[in-house]
This record gives sequence, structure tokens and C-alpha cells, in this order.
Amino acid sequence: MEKSQAFLELTQEESDRVSSLDFLPLRTGAEFSFYECYALRGIRVDRLESDRVFCIFKVPPRLTDGEGKLAAGAIANLIDAVGAGCVNVGGHPVNVSVDMSISFHSSAKIDILLYAFFLGYLQDELEIIGQVLGRKGGYSGTSVLVKNKATGELIAEGRHSLFGKYASKM
Repeated sequence: MEKSQAFLELTQEESDRVSSLDFLPLRTGAEFSFYECYALRGIRVDRLESDRVFCIFKVPPRLTDGEGKLAAGAIANLIDAVGAGCVNVGGHPVNVSVDMSISFHSSAKIDILLYAFFLGYLQDELEIIGQVLGRKGGYSGTSVLVKNKATGELIAEGRHSLFGKYASKM
């Protein structure tokens, strides 16, 4: 038990580094959100079509495991965020996730390169495609594909259902 507790405790240097982080809200008028800035920072909308959204995301070192692969939880988070973004309607409350099913097919990675005086990264660039499958009342279903942009290899695919209660038009 003591080994586990010692492993999880932050050193003073780690604590100072986390305390010095400065994150700005992603939306005007929104509260500070460490989660959004940490997990979603770097995702870009590439193009929009009717009921589809295409995003680009480079694998950052902060979301990788010990082997340099994008963590499964980070992939699930991307599927959740893009799926929810597909069905978000301006001026209405944000939908809540009802169910999510994810199939992992491959992995995305980051390779750390050590040059003479430079530490660099070779990052996989991901293409994330979200599509609305259907809507019935406040219930919506989406499909999200996560692919390696360079190779076209499928990393993961997810089905995401959401519910949002909208005010009656009567």
C-alpha cells in the first residue's frame, strides 16, 4: 500500500509544473476547464458537411502511454467529443451521452527523436470523421471514425448515442 501511495504522490517539481499551467476557456463566457484544455487541445475542424464533421488531431505526448501510443481513454474522449459536436444545436443545452460503443483496430503513436541538441517528435496525424446517423425527438445517434491521415489505417470506430431535452415549439 505504501509503495502505491508513494508512486502516486507528486514530487515538488511536478506539483509546481502543474500549478504553473495556464489554460484559457475554449468558449466565450465559459468557465476554466482543465479537462477540455488537456484532453481536447489541438483538435481542429477541417471541414463541415451536412450532418458530418471532419477533424484533424496530431497525437500529443501528453495523451500517450508508456510505449508512446495514444491512450485508449484519449481515443474514447475524442469519439465522445466529436460525436457530441455532430448533434450540438446552437442555443440549446448540450446533449448528454446515453451509450457509447468503441472498437479499437490499431494504435496511433508518437515517436520521440533525440537529435544532437534537439528533442523532437514524429506525431501521427489523425482524421476524425463524425456523422449523424439519425435523430428521433431528443435522441440522436452518431458514428465516429478515427483514422491515420497519412496511411488511411482505421484506428478506432465508435457509435455514440446522445439525448437532449429541447423545449416544445407549441
